[in-house]
Amino acid sequence: MLFFRKKNTDTAPAADLLAFMHTDIHSHLLPGVDDGVPDLATSLHFIEQLREMGIQKIITTPHIMMDRYPNSVNTMAAPYLAVKAALAQQNMSIPFHHAAEYYLDEQFEALMTSPLLTLDGQMVLVEISFMSAPPQLHQWLFDISALGYTPLLAHPERYSYCHKNFELYQQFKQWGCKFQVNLLSLTGYYGKHIQLAAEKLIELEMIDFIGTDLHHEKHLRAITDIGKNKKLRQVLENYPFGNAAL
Repeated sequence: MLFFRKKNTDTAPAADLLAFMHTDIHSHLLPGVDDGVPDLATSLHFIEQLREMGIQKIITTPHIMMDRYPNSVNTMAAPYLAVKAALAQQNMSIPFHHAAEYYLDEQFEALMTSPLLTLDGQMVLVEISFMSAPPQLHQWLFDISALGYTPLLAHPERYSYCHKNFELYQQFKQWGCKFQVNLLSLTGYYGKHIQLAAEKLIELEMIDFIGTDLHHEKHLRAITDIGKNKKLRQVLENYPFGNAAL
């Protein structure tokens, strides 16, 4: 794997690498609020690299997971404004917004009493346990829909308990979920079994959106390596992801 370096070196990523995506709808680029970027300088660096790879708009999605990352509009306001101000100061002309990645558990129920942060005024990015699907999932998805939102399930390919029971994915769809695949899942970054699940979801045209889920430098290096994978790039560029409409 080639290690990432600053621009103007021969390891810089292809300028059109992520142009097919247009808008990155899943990342963790607000400094110091979750397990994503630790500081403003790293946030700006990652935004610049995404822009150079062809991303035209970013909707970053900090975790809202009350046990670990009890974020809210208030806790995210200052970091978000700091990034916006720094982008303007550096004349970095890329639209930068934030929504959230909500963890669905019992504490999420209280959050639904206030307006949720959305990607487009309607769509809410959600994630569930990697260990097992919560028994209340159907009810929570129904409640989200009843409030006028559309649930977008983050990285469904990473929920390994679905791999041997693929009908669960069909069930999630029937319950009103749209699906967002992680870009790096399709490279084998998270493991072969997750790659195979992502590929099957793509083959069945069950995926609606794609995101980088960018957290740290290792993710960024792996993304730049996609430039060497011509077969994957062809798949990505030909699949009808809905990102450009956001």
